[in-house]
Order: sequence, then C-alpha cells, then structure tokens
Amino acid sequence: MRKRLLTMLLALSMVATTAVVPVSEPVSAVAATKKAAKKSTKKTTKKSTKKLTAKQKKAQADQKAADKVAKLIDRIYVQNRTATTDKDCKKAKLEWDKLTSAQKKLVEGENADPDYFGRDTGDASADNPRNWNHIGENEILVVSFGTSFNESRAEDIGGVEDAIADQYERQGWKVRRAFTSQIIINHVQARDGEKIDNVQQALDRAVKNGVKNLVIQPTHLMQGKEYNELKDEVNAYASRFQTVTFSEPLLGEVGKDTTTVNADKETVAKAVTAEAVKDNGDSSLEAAAASGTAFVFMGHGTSHQAAITYDQMQTQMEDLGYKNVFIGTVEGNPEDTACDRVIAKVKAAGYTKVVLRPLMAVAGDHANNDMAGGDSDSWKSQFAKTFGAKNISCQIKGLGRIPEIEQIYINHLARAVAGNKSLTVSAVTGSAIQAVKAPVSAKKKLS
Repeated sequence: MRKRLLTMLLALSMVATTAVVPVSEPVSAVAATKKAAKKSTKKTTKKSTKKLTAKQKKAQADQKAADKVAKLIDRIYVQNRTATTDKDCKKAKLEWDKLTSAQKKLVEGENADPDYFGRDTGDASADNPRNWNHIGENEILVVSFGTSFNESRAEDIGGVEDAIADQYERQGWKVRRAFTSQIIINHVQARDGEKIDNVQQALDRAVKNGVKNLVIQPTHLMQGKEYNELKDEVNAYASRFQTVTFSEPLLGEVGKDTTTVNADKETVAKAVTAEAVKDNGDSSLEAAAASGTAFVFMGHGTSHQAAITYDQMQTQMEDLGYKNVFIGTVEGNPEDTACDRVIAKVKAAGYTKVVLRPLMAVAGDHANNDMAGGDSDSWKSQFAKTFGAKNISCQIKGLGRIPEIEQIYINHLARAVAGNKSLTVSAVTGSAIQAVKAPVSAKKKLS
C-alpha cells in the first residue's frame, strides 16, 4: 500500500514538473519578442515621420515663395498705371529670379503663371520702343494695342513704325510709339526692362517737347471700340497742340452692311493671302485649292457694330474668287466667324488641309495661344479633331510685317494730313507727306 502511494506521488510530481516548465518558458519568449518588435516599429515609424515632415516643410516653403511671386505678378497685371508701377515691375522680376526651377513651376495666381517670366518670346533688344525726347514740332504717334511677344513686336508693330519713319522722318516728322494696353506695357517692362509709353505718357511727352502738330496713326484694324476710346483720350489733349489729326485704321471705314468693301480691304485680302500661300510653299492659291488646302485667317472679333468688318472681309475674299479662304474670329463675333462655324464651312467645301494665320496687325497672344496653342480649345486643336493634326499648320505672322499693308498706313497718313486744312504751312511743306504708290520694300531700323 505504501509502495503504491509513493509511486503515485512520484508520478504526480513528474507530471507537474513537465507541465510547468514547457508553459512558462514559451510565454516569456513571446512576450519578449512582442516587446522588441513594438520597440523596433515605434523607432521606424518615428524616423519615417521625421523625413515626411521635412519634405512637407520644403514643399510648403517652395509654394510660399512661388505664391509671393504670383501676387507680385497679379499686382502689375492691371490696366491702370500707378505711382508704384515701376517699383512693382522691378520687384516682381527680382523675386522671380530668386526662385529655383522647381519653384517657378509652382507660380499660379489669378493671372500669373510660369510663362509670364519664363516663356521665350524672342530678343527684346531687337525692338525699338521709340520713347525718347527731341521730337520737334511735328510728330506722328503710332498707337497699337501692343504685345509682349518680343519677335512679333519688333517685326509687326516695328515694321509699321519703321516703314512710316523711313518715309517721313527725313522730311521733318518724328515717329513715336504708344500702346493702349498697360497690362502689356507692364509685362514687357518687368520681364525685359523695356519701357514703352502708354497713350497718356506719349501725349505728355509730346507736350513737354513742344510738339505743335500731332498726327495719330492707329494700327487697329477697324474703327471699333478701341479706336473710339483712343480718340476720346487724345481729344482731351487737343487744346495743348495747334493741330491734332487722326489717320484711319487699316481697313478704313466700316461700311453699312456685309457686302460693303473698299480698296483697303481688297489690298489687305490680296496681300495676306499671297503671303500665306507663299509661306505654305504653294505656287498659287489655285494650286493650294487643288491639293485640298484651305486658308483660315483669324481676327479678334468684337461686340461693337464694327464687327461687320469681318463679314465684309469674307465678302471681299469671295469677290476676288478666293473660294478656299475663310475668315474667323477668336471671340466668335460675328457668330458666323466662330471656330466651329468656320470648321463646318471648310469641311462642307471639301478641303482636307488647313493653314491658320492671324488677321491681326501683330501676331501676339491670340496668334500664339488662341490660334496655335497646345490647349484643347485652341483653333489648332479644334481643327485637328476634324481634319487630323498632321493636316493643320500655323503661320504666326502679323499683318504689320507685310510691305503692301505697311503702305496702306502710309497712304492713310498722307490723306489725313492733306485733309487737315488747319495744319501750319511749315508742317505741310516741310514734311511733304504724300501717298507712295510702290510698296515699301526697305525697312529702316533707328538706333
């Protein structure tokens, strides 16, 4: 009995020993492993958080620097010149130059974007701002809306100014420039350091220089809203000169209906079409038509009653037998000149290739962006959807660089001066402004 009891106690002891040891050791190992893993995870997470925060801080600093420049650009993207405009233009460029390449891409404001300072539009030094003094008694002030595209400004606006100067400066008249868009003036000044007079500045300069006879030659296409606003601004200074004479814009009088055309419209129609055909490498307009090519000339458009001028230009093309030439406008005013309407006309006429070119004195923002830009709503992109991208080409050249069109402005000046009986004798005989029948071929750059 005692022996059996001892045997049972020994067995129970062995079972208890076996049960305790295996259980206690694994539990301690698991706990230790979990604790180590938790500590390691906490350390890794803390390290990752520090890196992310540093990256975020840098991104915030970059955006803050970009936003500062955007605000400065928006401050000078205004139509009114103020007492701080010069300082603001300089400050905007200074802060832009401080940005890194990455920060420049972040510049975005109401009107600001990286292209404001970053886009290459040509050599600004090739342009002549014509903003100096020593004018004399007789001045021809060439007034344009303006453009911030340097190459176009020099070739198109400068082309007209140079042609006029070549004809008249040697005969006692001085040619000066004014832009009506302060937004553009500020852009050019801030980006390139080139100062261009607005109309008020140009008139003040004329008064200061003792100008007696002032002739205004606008480069505008028509007698629309901007032309009327220009007349009002100049007329406010009329009492400060002996004579003030307005020369006609490029296309002359507006006319009463869509069928009204004139010699100026005919000359422009022939000249711009001939240039477009030549630049496209075609031997003639007829040859281009035979190959399925249509030419679309894009104007600005306007809500002013002068909008009828665009339909008159379409009539002029048809009167000349230019069946593959179409007129459109950015604003789609008149309605039949809207992009989708023009596309429909070209397609209905059976043409498969399209050449786009501006019907504007200068190939500026509208020509480079609205017409030839890469956005989906540009004319190039919209035409490409119908005719295929490979069948669309763009000619970014304004009317102002075409000699026959420069001659129209010269002829308008001659008529304006001859028709002003109030001009002093010295102004008329001293300048001897006359219409020149031969197209202007040589362009004179003034130093």
